[in-house]
Amino acid sequence: MKKVALIGASVALAVLVLFVVLNLTSKSARDPKLPAGADFVLQSADGPVDSKNYRGQVLLIYFGYTNCPDVCPASLAAGGQALNALTPEERKRVKLLMVSVDPERDKLQHLKEYTAFFHGEMAGVTGTPAEIAALAKAFGAGYIKQAPKADGSYAVDHTVSTYVVDPQGKLAAVLDLGVSTEKLVSTIRKLL
Repeated sequence: MKKVALIGASVALAVLVLFVVLNLTSKSARDPKLPAGADFVLQSADGPVDSKNYRGQVLLIYFGYTNCPDVCPASLAAGGQALNALTPEERKRVKLLMVSVDPERDKLQHLKEYTAFFHGEMAGVTGTPAEIAALAKAFGAGYIKQAPKADGSYAVDHTVSTYVVDPQGKLAAVLDLGVSTEKLVSTIRKLL
């Protein structure tokens, strides 16, 4: 019984440490000096997605994965609501991309279907593990693949922020999970 309690305490401590690390990564983006961000070319089911092609538009970037049980659906639903709150003309000047931090499982067609569920104008993109790691680092995002369970499934703990890139391609804001639709829309409109 003592071994079970010790294992439970160890797991709880590991989860707490991970939460603190991910939270610090997210909070660093709230400082006046934002991470640099970066241009990228990643793959979607419809072909390569080059961030430079979105100059003149507001780009919303979210790092997540399709097997995420809760925060990814909540964040992408909020992004879809924000897109719906924009006028059709405004929406033409905004793109929301989910960058998969689980390229092993998130195949391109599945990413397309997953993001389309939240909004038809969202796109799911991914790349090699090295490309994703470099891009996440440039935006100040973090993620950690957990050890597989006995059935082979695993979780990927990740930062839950939406990164807002201005029409000139510069990171302009980092919005945390739970941001209101109104706040997301007002952030977008300030940059349009």
